[in-house]
Amino acid sequence: MDDSLIFKAVANTRILRPPKQRLATFGITNIDYYLLTTPSYPVEEDDTSSQMETVIREGKVIVQQPRIVTPYYLTRLEGFSDEAKRYFSLLVDRYGSQAPGLMYAYKNESKGLNIVPGELHTVAQNISQQLDKDKTKLTTIIQGEDTLWDVSLLKFIYDLTRHSLQGNLSDLGSQGRLGIGTDGVPSDARFYIEELFSKTLRDEADPKELKDELERWELFNEYQDRFFALFKKK
Repeated sequence: MDDSLIFKAVANTRILRPPKQRLATFGITNIDYYLLTTPSYPVEEDDTSSQMETVIREGKVIVQQPRIVTPYYLTRLEGFSDEAKRYFSLLVDRYGSQAPGLMYAYKNESKGLNIVPGELHTVAQNISQQLDKDKTKLTTIIQGEDTLWDVSLLKFIYDLTRHSLQGNLSDLGSQGRLGIGTDGVPSDARFYIEELFSKTLRDEADPKELKDELERWELFNEYQDRFFALFKKK
């Protein structure tokens, strides 16, 4: 695909109703969205029988709790292409393997698509008024491109993350989670590992998730006695 089409979709994206609060620092954030677009199918200008229509895509963006990671940690994540892993390696070369950064993980759940009569901004206003009546804080209305609507959604996610970043960092700092140990492991990673131990003990997390996290940080040997003890307690 021509990159210019992607840049055009980004430029034409508008957040008509932003969420009323930023991304949570400690916990999962669920953001419902209405992504409105003008239909991409052609309408004859002299067709008086036709009326303006708006495409409404509804869904939910689930944002996991942000975590402090390092370039080295990213190189050990699974599910990325060779090109992405190469990029992570370049980060290691440029900033060092232990340079910290904040990682956000997202998941999009589509709820459905509807085509309704009416001009886009009129439809958006009607939805916004209903959301105000319902006192909904974590719902957004986005205007995007019909054929590249997911690019518009990503633009919204990027902007929301950027605006939440400083607040999230401040919260993490107040909890003592921004430090880096002498072993290069962020304090936040240690907190997260302890959370996984507690969840695994309560059967709220898969032991494999804990094991994988320990191995990504090369900490399994340090924690292996506690890890195996989990199964003795059950």
